[in-house]
Amino acid sequence: MLSHRLENGVLVLTVEDAPGLREQNLAALISDLVHVHDPTPAVVVLGTVVPDEVIEAVVEAYRRCRRSDVLISVATPSAPARRTLQAQAAAQGGGLVVHARVDTAVRTADATAA
Repeated sequence: MLSHRLENGVLVLTVEDAPGLREQNLAALISDLVHVHDPTPAVVVLGTVVPDEVIEAVVEAYRRCRRSDVLISVATPSAPARRTLQAQAAAQGGGLVVHARVDTAVRTADATAA
């Protein structure tokens, strides 16, 4: 499941456990919400255990949104997920900002967009 809210001028998208949610569906949901709120910066929040399918979906959503120049970041306490996200984004040209904490990600996105 994907929930969203606006916090300090930042679109915060929280990915929660969603058995059966396919990678392409999640990527489409994320990218659609980012496009609808364009030019608002977005932070995708992931949990402590991040399945490979979710990482792939986030990277795919980031790829879909790159043309719009919207700042997209990810926040997850999972160090392995952060490393994987950074590596996969770097393979596509980089630019995805990955944080360990949600509050840091939101503050940084807000400050960068200002």
